[in-house]
Amino acid sequence: MAKRSKKKNVASFFHRKLRSSRRTKLHPVVAPLPLSVAPETPTPSAGAKGAKKKAGSRLWMLFDRSGKSEVIEFDKSAIIRRASIPARDLRILGPLFAHSSRIIVRDKAMVVNLEFIKAIITADEVLLLDPLRNEVLPFVDQLRRQIFSNPPSKLDDSGNVDEVGRKMPSSVGKWLEDENDEDEHVLPFELQVLDIALEFVCTYLDSTVTDLARNAYSALDELTRNVSTKNLERVRSLKSNLTRLLARVQKVRDEIEHLLDNEDMYQFYLTRNQIQNQQYEALLTPATAKSMVHATNYVRLNSNVRSSSSHASFHLDDNNVEDLEMLLEAYFMQLEGSRNKILSMREYIDDTEDYVNFQLDNQRNELIKLQLVLNIFSFAMGIDSMITGLFGMNLPCSLFTVNNLFTSFAVGTTAACFLIFLLLLQYARWKKLLGS
Repeated sequence: MAKRSKKKNVASFFHRKLRSSRRTKLHPVVAPLPLSVAPETPTPSAGAKGAKKKAGSRLWMLFDRSGKSEVIEFDKSAIIRRASIPARDLRILGPLFAHSSRIIVRDKAMVVNLEFIKAIITADEVLLLDPLRNEVLPFVDQLRRQIFSNPPSKLDDSGNVDEVGRKMPSSVGKWLEDENDEDEHVLPFELQVLDIALEFVCTYLDSTVTDLARNAYSALDELTRNVSTKNLERVRSLKSNLTRLLARVQKVRDEIEHLLDNEDMYQFYLTRNQIQNQQYEALLTPATAKSMVHATNYVRLNSNVRSSSSHASFHLDDNNVEDLEMLLEAYFMQLEGSRNKILSMREYIDDTEDYVNFQLDNQRNELIKLQLVLNIFSFAMGIDSMITGLFGMNLPCSLFTVNNLFTSFAVGTTAACFLIFLLLLQYARWKKLLGS
């Protein structure tokens, strides 16, 4: 029995080893790739590339801070990675929201949808959707011209984040305040682009309102002189265009009003947020290289830097929010003026419609008077016709034998009917049915 159990244990041991070796062969351990070597990805075929580009890629124009531009095709995922925005923000740039106006601010980008201007603005560049449209081309020229003529301010002249990080521990608040004093009247890049977009849209809407008002006033004056089907159709078309234009102006105005009511307007200052994040990361970078002995001193220094940086940031927030409020209020007032023009035109159209209705009512009253006069005349002539019909019967009558009676009888009957007509007409005037 002992030998049999010993053989059984040895057999089970080899069986387990065999199973483990099979398992190792079936599931080999994959060694991790080194950091410098990236795994090869299969290259899609040309047909797949063309299908993907056709399905999801759209034409964008890229502007940087220096004014350089290029037209590139991006798909949705590339835009999301480049601008660091959620995918749902790209929906407002789609065709479903073509006639809406919306401005959304995120941590690193600003999504702008104003009429035909659909753009994504960051602290360093602008992505403009469909730049080859006829409505967008003038905006592209204006954007390129103004960015070249008025370059945006830069808080870091050297452009070196590490150097800024070394400057910050000594005098953070003073450095930021000095830079803010130097660039007090210069807007950052993202607000310059937003300013250009709002200026272009507001000017476009105002010029559209002016042209429509010119055509509307001429059409309304022509309608007051001649109420015809052609003039009525022209005024109806102008009124429809005016209603649609009012809705467009109202959408942009409401969006600017919503931005003015926003308490977190400092989020529009993307350049400041980017610089502060870079400075804070630069402050934290030397801390990892220091030993644990100097950890306490660095924590104290970091707390001092944070307090002074928060004080300077609060100072910057006040100024930048005030500049942004002044910027938005100016365009809000311009849109309010365009809206008032449209409302005054609508009032003028309503007054013209009332005037035309008065004219039509007057003409209708004149027709009713004429119809009443004709009815009275028809009644008088009906009496004459009745007498003529009575004498036209082929019945024996003694009057037929009287000589020279026809002329006097016909004249007398006609005169009597005319007298009845005058009496009824005078009665209608007495009842003021025919006016005074």
